[in-house]
Amino acid sequence: MIDYSQNEGKQYHIGTSKDDVGKYVILPGDPGRCAKIAQYFDNPVKVGQNREYVTYTGYLDGTKVSVCSTGIGGPSASIALEELVMNGCHTFIRIGTCGGMQLDVMSGDVMVSTASIRMEGTTREYAPIEFPAVANLDVTNALIAACRKLNMSYKVGVTQSKDSFYGQHRPETLPNGDELLRKWKAWLALDCKASEMESAALFIVGQYLKVRVGSCFLVVANQERAAAGLENPQVHDTDGAIRVAVEALRELIAADKEAENQ
Repeated sequence: MIDYSQNEGKQYHIGTSKDDVGKYVILPGDPGRCAKIAQYFDNPVKVGQNREYVTYTGYLDGTKVSVCSTGIGGPSASIALEELVMNGCHTFIRIGTCGGMQLDVMSGDVMVSTASIRMEGTTREYAPIEFPAVANLDVTNALIAACRKLNMSYKVGVTQSKDSFYGQHRPETLPNGDELLRKWKAWLALDCKASEMESAALFIVGQYLKVRVGSCFLVVANQERAAAGLENPQVHDTDGAIRVAVEALRELIAADKEAENQ
């Protein structure tokens, strides 16, 4: 493979080296969330900024950890994951936002994804469509434990990853709208809980690279509740989901240390 890094010792897209990052990484989509997440670290320092990728590194309970944004969608998320793994990272938690789908998924809930419907294109270059995009069990259990510890309102289940935000929100206006609506109805019937844009790619790439990946999201709103005439306020404060991700990382670090000492 061609080395595009110009021999700087840093990854081409994310702009970090092995010394810059910890083994445990939180992955928001929005670069603007990185500083907010890094505030929960001890001694956070910005170590990289290039394109949509902003990276901070600090410490949790004495262990070096990082946060790196991925931008929107599977292509940029898969690049971030690939390059962070090249930097030696092995455990990842995506934190982001999603739209609820089932009527009991409420605005403000924290959604923990157990698996993701591959309604996107990136993963088709990694695995046949029959292969499932499944979250790592250790990370998922840590996220659930964190939700309970922090007394968060949360849901757990299958989510959907898509490539087109507006394909979800106004499918009837698009040339391929009939297929989008047909599949959306299928996901609803199969109890898919929520929709977002990155987790399928992260789960599949993580599985391929043999690293641990899980996801949690803030439910911003639920278009199915709106369509049913039910209460559907918008919630945009991601702090609760961020705290869940940070606490889950602490749980994983502690469990890993205990396993090493046995």
